[in-house]
Amino acid sequence: MAEKSSVEKARYDFKKAMQEIVNIRGHGTELISVYIPASKQISDVMAYLRDEYSQSSNIKSKSTMKNVQGAIDSIMSRLKTFKDIPENGIVIFCGEVPRAGDQTRMVQHVLNPPDAITAFLYRCDSQFFTEPLQSMLLDKKMYGLIAIDRQEATLGILSGNRIQVLSHFESMVPRKHRQGGQSAQRFERLIEIAAHEFFKKTGDKATDLFLDKAQDMLGILIGGPGATKDFFVKEGYLHHELQKKVVDTFDTGYTDEYGLKELVENAKDAIQDMDLVKEKALIQRLFSEIRKQDGGLSAYGEDIVREAVNLGAVDVLLLSEGLNKRRITVQCPNGHTYEQTVPDADEKCSCAVCGTTATIVKNNDLVDDFFELAETYNTDTEIISMDSEEGGMLMTAFGGIAAILRYKIQ
Repeated sequence: MAEKSSVEKARYDFKKAMQEIVNIRGHGTELISVYIPASKQISDVMAYLRDEYSQSSNIKSKSTMKNVQGAIDSIMSRLKTFKDIPENGIVIFCGEVPRAGDQTRMVQHVLNPPDAITAFLYRCDSQFFTEPLQSMLLDKKMYGLIAIDRQEATLGILSGNRIQVLSHFESMVPRKHRQGGQSAQRFERLIEIAAHEFFKKTGDKATDLFLDKAQDMLGILIGGPGATKDFFVKEGYLHHELQKKVVDTFDTGYTDEYGLKELVENAKDAIQDMDLVKEKALIQRLFSEIRKQDGGLSAYGEDIVREAVNLGAVDVLLLSEGLNKRRITVQCPNGHTYEQTVPDADEKCSCAVCGTTATIVKNNDLVDDFFELAETYNTDTEIISMDSEEGGMLMTAFGGIAAILRYKIQ
């Protein structure tokens, strides 16, 4: 359990850091990105950086030259703290970024990537080069999704806790006709030809969207009302490599974007290992406890949940990915010390007790703070995305913090 929570925390911290880094902008080409694989010797990287430092003296703008050289100095100082490059390599982002007025501040982020860095890279630009890391945020486990009837088809991907719509198109198949006699037979033939062409188009679109991903796909789920979905699979409209990936067909009432969500919901027993399915199951379990007359084994709201964790009463701690707050410890000259949760935090603030200028002696991300607290009591912690309706409700209705309890507390 502790190992699982540690993985969840590392994943959350990496994603949170990436959100901050992606939005950083600098003046000119002053922000440096360095990707170092495990196979690269630190001495070789230092030699490369010294050469870049020398080359930067040719930069015409004195301020840009100073900032670039300052960033290279900072990176080399950080590298001296490493004995060896970690197994997956390291990525260092460093540079001067603007703040109020004409002032700048040096930022440095050192990340341990979740996947291995395969090649050394040095880049100097007006923003950090994050594309290789952003691709690592994508869950490698995925399912192809097809929702289809005779009127429309929607194709998408279920990856981790996200459903992504890739294509939606309508058919030209007539719904009904009132012709009689020989005309009825002719119209029936025309309808079947139109349906065949629509199914063929859907199969071709699936080939375009899924075939290059087929090796990484755990399977393909196909949904829709009535027998159309089964006919589509049985008659072999899918590429033979995709046909092998079909897990099963599932009844859905819709075939648009909502149909994909309905498909994932109805296929949950077949795809229990996917993050989105696990998250929805946990939130539904929470809601079933909340709906009980006495509130069942549920707790929500920061103060109540924090107390429950401290009592060792929490079985599963649920934290929204959308939480963006800090947990700070404040000390003032008059001897007052207390903790509080704030949207943001500087080094100084006013004491909530006496109003004097106080110092922030501890400043943690709120989610990280809860992780540390939960580990003390061997409590399972789950980060819930906001990509599902249930995940959105956790954030909007319960402030992003809730718990399923081991036993009821007062």
